[in-house]
Amino acid sequence: MPAATPGTPSLLRAMNDRAALELLLTHGPLSRTRIGHLTGLSKPTASQLLARLEAVGLVVATGTDGGRPGPSAQLYAINPRAAHVGGLDVTPERVLAAVADLTGTVVATHEVPYTEGAEAVAQVTEALGGAVKAAGLHRTDLHRVVIGTPGAFDPQTGRLRYASHLPGWHSPTLLEELAAALPMPVEYENDVNLAAVAEQRLGAARGHEDFVLLWNEEGLGAALVLGGRLHRGWTGGAGEVGFLPVPGRPLARQVTRANSGGYQELAGVEGLPRLAAELGVEPPDAPGAPNAPGAAHGPEVAAAVALLARAAAAPEGAQLTFLQAYATALATGLASVVAVLDPEIVVLSGAAISAGGEPLRALLEAELAELAPSRPRLVPGEVREQPVLHGALESALAATRDEVFDTSG
Repeated sequence: MPAATPGTPSLLRAMNDRAALELLLTHGPLSRTRIGHLTGLSKPTASQLLARLEAVGLVVATGTDGGRPGPSAQLYAINPRAAHVGGLDVTPERVLAAVADLTGTVVATHEVPYTEGAEAVAQVTEALGGAVKAAGLHRTDLHRVVIGTPGAFDPQTGRLRYASHLPGWHSPTLLEELAAALPMPVEYENDVNLAAVAEQRLGAARGHEDFVLLWNEEGLGAALVLGGRLHRGWTGGAGEVGFLPVPGRPLARQVTRANSGGYQELAGVEGLPRLAAELGVEPPDAPGAPNAPGAAHGPEVAAAVALLARAAAAPEGAQLTFLQAYATALATGLASVVAVLDPEIVVLSGAAISAGGEPLRALLEAELAELAPSRPRLVPGEVREQPVLHGALESALAATRDEVFDTSG
């Protein structure tokens, strides 16, 4: 069919189709009458629209609105099996894959341990293959996959930068190898950026066009969202705030070789046990034990999370002093970010910051008010379980819906 042109019936139908599909995503099952009311379409036009979308497999009839006065009306919903996407979250501990249907429901996950020396392509295909199999699908059923990693792939060279702690992912031909191994379009994104996508679509940043997400787990980083869009920078390194020079630490040089910088050394998780010891805070017993806070991460994160969680549970004496010192360290670097970007809100995310809870958030907000020229609201992240993975799925879904919801072709 020729491409639709402005004002043509085919374009108007496609616009109405898209509006109805977005309403079904937002509100869930709706009747023909309700769709007509929300779109402003007449009942006959709404009926034709639903029949058209049902015929191409984008919507399905699903029950009735029984329980209301009068005859029951047929309800329609997005067909969840109209498309599937995949997402992967790669860390130095594991590769976690998930499959979601078109509604965003996660239908299967699969995790493989990160093995140093193993080929990255093999680990990706094993994790994704396990999730696809658990979902009862084939890899060719996936419309798109988004892979989240620390650092970023340089758009000029294709090499992974800012992530020397992820061995096996730095081959100059890695992206070509992954493209050859996977039969669907594959995109790559920084893990902290994906956490911001999850918060923007599902969590604390919904409705906000300008925000910063501050993240602390294996590394200290930030995601910058300006005008509703991620700001990635020329090499994908926007938000690598761990490299910021900050007061309180010697000036670090050749930071990319060391994979560290002043802000990381001041406020990263690796320094928290030492800070706690200096302030007389005893380490919790066996922070890395099964089911302990942070146990799903590496030992440094697990130890930091255990210390912060215990301090947040009883913020007094040495525990309060410890939280205050950590808040000051975080505010020291965050103040520079706020001074440059002047965001409306700052979303606090990552296992270490989240473990500090409301006591840490309040202390950090007070410190930031003293150090920064503006006062953004500091809000805790709401996507607490696997935010990077959910961000990968949401990113894949956004592009896939743009494709399958377009009925103009």
